[in-house]
Amino acid sequence: MKERLYINALGMCNPLGSNRSEVAEKLFSGAQDSFTLRKDLLHEGDIFVGEVKFSLPSLSSYPAHFQSRNNQLALHAFNQIEDVVAKYKEQYGSHRVGVILGTSTSGIEQGEQAMLARKQQGRFPENYDYRVQEVSNVAEFICYHAEIKGYSSVISTACSSSAKTFITAAEMIELGVIDVAIVGGIDSLCGMTINGFSALDSTSAGICKPSSLNRDGINIGESATLAVLSKHKAPIRFYAGGESSDAHHMSAPHPDGKGAYQAMHQALEQANLTASDIDYINLHGTATPKNDEMEATAVSNLFPNRPYASSSKGNIGHTLGAAGATELAFCCLVLEHQKLAPHLWDKVVDPNIAQLNWVTDIEIEEKIEFCLSNSFAFGGNNVSLIIGLEHD
Repeated sequence: MKERLYINALGMCNPLGSNRSEVAEKLFSGAQDSFTLRKDLLHEGDIFVGEVKFSLPSLSSYPAHFQSRNNQLALHAFNQIEDVVAKYKEQYGSHRVGVILGTSTSGIEQGEQAMLARKQQGRFPENYDYRVQEVSNVAEFICYHAEIKGYSSVISTACSSSAKTFITAAEMIELGVIDVAIVGGIDSLCGMTINGFSALDSTSAGICKPSSLNRDGINIGESATLAVLSKHKAPIRFYAGGESSDAHHMSAPHPDGKGAYQAMHQALEQANLTASDIDYINLHGTATPKNDEMEATAVSNLFPNRPYASSSKGNIGHTLGAAGATELAFCCLVLEHQKLAPHLWDKVVDPNIAQLNWVTDIEIEEKIEFCLSNSFAFGGNNVSLIIGLEHD
């Protein structure tokens, strides 16, 4: 990466809290009270999900095609960065600010509700607008709300979606297309994704247990994380991102973690760092049998220095299209507070996977300078991002 890029603002909301301070408190305390047992999402049975419980802003004054829970989450996160966005809009002009977001759900929940109404009443609700489900909707909404006229797009590559927004934004800034980018990801709970993962036998019967011998799948969660990326110097720098696409299988990762290894290795090269520079890795860590095994293999092969590692899925579940940005935001909190995010599991060791340096104590004597965050998606679409403290 030729240009030095920085994270100038960060807004977030997820099952841990409604802003970065609430999220940090719950993250470092190892809270798992964000999971809710829902009885209305699966076709049959109930399931634990990571659910946002606090009130979200109303969108009743917006056009019907913007009225979705996904956009409510997005607006809640945007409100935390709007002052910085306004400053850069004034400095560069609204056409030089870009919006590049990731999602996998968009407004599908509203579509599900509309279909249920049609089934019960014979017609769609009067206020239902199919455009609410379009994958581009959330970026269009942020542009509409903030009166931004620059480049905008939505990336939807399942679990790597919002991680890729940082790389795409960096490319757009380096090419001179935009000066500032709003990046991140938003995903909301809906029946389609939960039933889909259940059909793949990938959901947990309880609270997920990343890396454990007893791991049995994921919990789906919802989240919104938005960041402002630019050349303006700030305490946390975005160093690089690495991408790979091993295309090993439609839904299963390469068993040897080849694609994961390639993405992490490329990120290190792009950042001009070595494996020994990385202090903490936020694992993709889904708590599915195949993912955790391959990721542990890839990490242990590339990082003989054994950096600290943990999965955030035990805190909030898997937030799918929002996971990459959300977990990179957790790395920002790690750097800011100089504390590690604990690895939440039942501590039953799986002898069949490589044993990493799982985080047990959140406070350590060493200074945390560089963090790497992994996001690995269906089809072998892999992304690794590196952030760290600024080094002159």
